[in-house]
Amino acid sequence: MDMIFTIGIFTSLFFFILLLNKKNKSLPDGILAIWMLVIGIHLTSTYINTEGYWDIYPHLIGITVPFPFFYGPLLYLYVAYSIKDGRRISRQDYLHFLPIVLTYLYMSRFYFFYSAEEKRLVDKGLVDDFGTFSNILVVSMIVSAITYAIFSYRLLNRHKRLIENNFSDTEHINLNWLKSFIWGVALIFISVTLVLVSRDIMGITYPFNPDFIFYSIIVFATLSLGYFGIRHENIFTDNVIMETETQSKGTYKSSNLQKDMATDKHKALIKLMVEQKPYLEPNLTLNALADRLDISLHHLSQIINQFEKQNFNDFVNKYRVEEFIDRASKDSHFSFLALALDSGFNSKSTFNAVFRKHKGVTPSQFIAAHLVKAS
Repeated sequence: MDMIFTIGIFTSLFFFILLLNKKNKSLPDGILAIWMLVIGIHLTSTYINTEGYWDIYPHLIGITVPFPFFYGPLLYLYVAYSIKDGRRISRQDYLHFLPIVLTYLYMSRFYFFYSAEEKRLVDKGLVDDFGTFSNILVVSMIVSAITYAIFSYRLLNRHKRLIENNFSDTEHINLNWLKSFIWGVALIFISVTLVLVSRDIMGITYPFNPDFIFYSIIVFATLSLGYFGIRHENIFTDNVIMETETQSKGTYKSSNLQKDMATDKHKALIKLMVEQKPYLEPNLTLNALADRLDISLHHLSQIINQFEKQNFNDFVNKYRVEEFIDRASKDSHFSFLALALDSGFNSKSTFNAVFRKHKGVTPSQFIAAHLVKAS
């Protein structure tokens, strides 16, 4: 258990320092840095409790009791400001942390007016001054975590649509890893709930310490959160974003793009893609392509969605896949990775995922079948 806490504490504080010193820091980076610091302090407090230091220094008891209320809001704000271009948190966003303030206010008499011995008795459950409050607190924290996880998950889906409508390569700016993190958090709270119900209500005793499992998951989640959070890039850095959320028929009712002009621009777009091959640029964006066509972001997105029935990401990667197939049929002595990079893909993992999405099979399977038919 000591090793688990040690890894978690030093890792979270290490990621906190890295995020503070990250180049081109964005607001989400700052939120994640605070999150790492909160996790580090929370784990430290829990560790010194398990080591018996609360008996030696009773005035430390309960200092981090409200800390679980941090996690849901920080997750939500991290996702929210990865979607919208903000330089600082708005005033109304501070309301998310109101339960923390209220908890500290309610417990202020415990912090400032209870003697050391009284704090020990409350901590050991020998004095039931905060029994009902503790039960309410546990339920509220579980509800808070579930609620914020659901809303964050919905924001993640919006973020996915946003980057797919603006970027041809999304590897370092997508937040898919956060979905796995949310499931990890859900696993922690489900496990905690099951153990509390079975142990405290049903009277089941465990031959092992369940806390070891809980904190092992927390430490692993912290490692994942810090690692992927540091790698994540802000989509608003040097980019103009067109916030298109849907491709439904009613999306462009207010558009001033005339039908004839849309048709002409679509022909110009296809001609540009075929003749100049802008898709060979790995980091091609909707903004850059719109500049080449001398058209607005909104109009270009409308043309791609209505004429091609695709988002920008799928539209560009369709050309890259066909470029790869063409090169592979002519230059079989080159590796698939080399051909993929020459076709505009940024990495092997992205290439494999995109190719399978568009063709339904792996590149090797497709090329093997293609060569057999050609021969």
